[in-house]
Amino acid sequence: MNNSLDIPIYTISNAAKILKISVHTLRMYEKEGLIIPFRKESNQRLYSNLDIERVKCIQETINKDKINIEGIRRVLALLPCWAVIKCSKKDRTNCEFYSGHTKPCWMINHKNNFCTNKECRTCEVYNSYGTCSSIKEKIKELLV
Repeated sequence: MNNSLDIPIYTISNAAKILKISVHTLRMYEKEGLIIPFRKESNQRLYSNLDIERVKCIQETINKDKINIEGIRRVLALLPCWAVIKCSKKDRTNCEFYSGHTKPCWMINHKNNFCTNKECRTCEVYNSYGTCSSIKEKIKELLV
C-alpha cells in the first residue's frame, strides 16, 4: 500500500504508549495473526498509523463488542481473499485458506498457489481489512 498512513514510524514501545496497551499485548496480537508489523533488517518491529488504527479496531472489538481474539480471528478467516486478489480456481484448490476457516489468509503458509512468495504485509487482502469499517465496506464492494 503506497500511502503516507502506511509508513512504518513507531517502534513497538511507542506504538504501545500511543495505544495505552503493553508491548506484550502488541506481540500477542501479532502471534495471534491479527496484525503484521513491519520488520527492519535487525528484526525490530515498526508500526504505521494504519497499524495503530487496526489495533484500535481490535481493542474496540474486544472491549466494546465483547468478541475475544479467537472470535476476531475466525471472522477474519471467513473473509473471501480469493475475491479480492482474484486467484484462479486452480490456485483455490491448492490453497489451505480457501477450504479452511480457523485463521486469516495471512497466517497460512501458502504453497503452490497465487500467494506463494508474496509478502502478506503488503497484500491487498491484509490491507483491505485493517479497520472496523473497512471489513464491512469491502464485503459490500465484493457483493456488487
